[in-house]
Amino acid sequence: MITTDILIIGAGPTGLFTVFEAGLLKLKCHLIDALPQPGGQCSEIYPKKPIYDIPAYPEILAGDLTDKLMEQCKQFEPGFTLGERADTIEKQEDGSFVVTTNKGTKHKAPVVAIAGGLGSFEPRKPLIDNITNYEDKGVEYMIKEPEMYRNKRVVIAGGGDSALDWSIFLADVASEITLIHRRNEFRGHLDSVEKVQELKSAGKINLITPAEVIGLEGEDKLESITIKQEAKVFKKECDHFVPLFGLSPKLGPIANWGLEIEKNAIKVNNALDYQTNIPGIFAIGDVNTYPGKLKLILCGFHEATLMCQAAYQIINPGKRYVLKYTTVSGVDGFDGTRKEAPKAVVKAID
Repeated sequence: MITTDILIIGAGPTGLFTVFEAGLLKLKCHLIDALPQPGGQCSEIYPKKPIYDIPAYPEILAGDLTDKLMEQCKQFEPGFTLGERADTIEKQEDGSFVVTTNKGTKHKAPVVAIAGGLGSFEPRKPLIDNITNYEDKGVEYMIKEPEMYRNKRVVIAGGGDSALDWSIFLADVASEITLIHRRNEFRGHLDSVEKVQELKSAGKINLITPAEVIGLEGEDKLESITIKQEAKVFKKECDHFVPLFGLSPKLGPIANWGLEIEKNAIKVNNALDYQTNIPGIFAIGDVNTYPGKLKLILCGFHEATLMCQAAYQIINPGKRYVLKYTTVSGVDGFDGTRKEAPKAVVKAID
């Protein structure tokens, strides 16, 4: 059983900033996310795309924003359960909650903050009849452990940043890497497209376009795929097939937690603290809805700040917290570090 003060469902930008705001209140956080790394959409879907509406950053890449948020909250030593989806929630006699993931990991906290963005992401699967037969037997929809592909024959399908970036990365890991896309043109970062072109010219990446995978073969595990390229159909032997066609957001099991839902979003009390209809459970960021709601990262940051104040009162009933600016109080991390403004020099003027 993992215990913490605030259990955060979702490790996207809003969830990560919650760790910092909670840390200022001496509250410990643990985050659950179905994705294999923190950052949510910013790290999984568009890490190399610029964001222009983050305060103080005229332009910042989504992946870099995740890195900055991780650096900012590092002092407060957050815990992570990654690659697992929050499935069930049970209220305990003491008022706390136990959240169990799809892999059986249990977490206990007096406060739960749902910061799941647009919901739990599920991979968009290609329309191949028997693809489910090979899931975890050679077919993967996300790359969690790159080392499992070492010296293997890997086929990646897709035309976005994820397909390009993983093809580049695995070119030095796999014994053979093949990238298949149904068009000749790729919708990815220009640097990545040019790098794939270089690797193709150097014979380190096989590129098959315009084409698509239409069949999978193998007895106990994947052994080959069938490819259709214009009028030609042929087979190719491989050990892994990784279709990277993006992720489809769904509220998932959270929709069955007894929360008030409106248009696939969780209704909250925005007049006070973004609490749901269940006391002790909050929803912040894109996953919530209320009159005038804007699905912006900076709005999620604001909601996280107010939510943490309410969480403090739940965890410390009757205890008054005096808000101090970090420029005055400094920031004391749980790891023993301290950040503070330089002390003023006291000196008389002759």
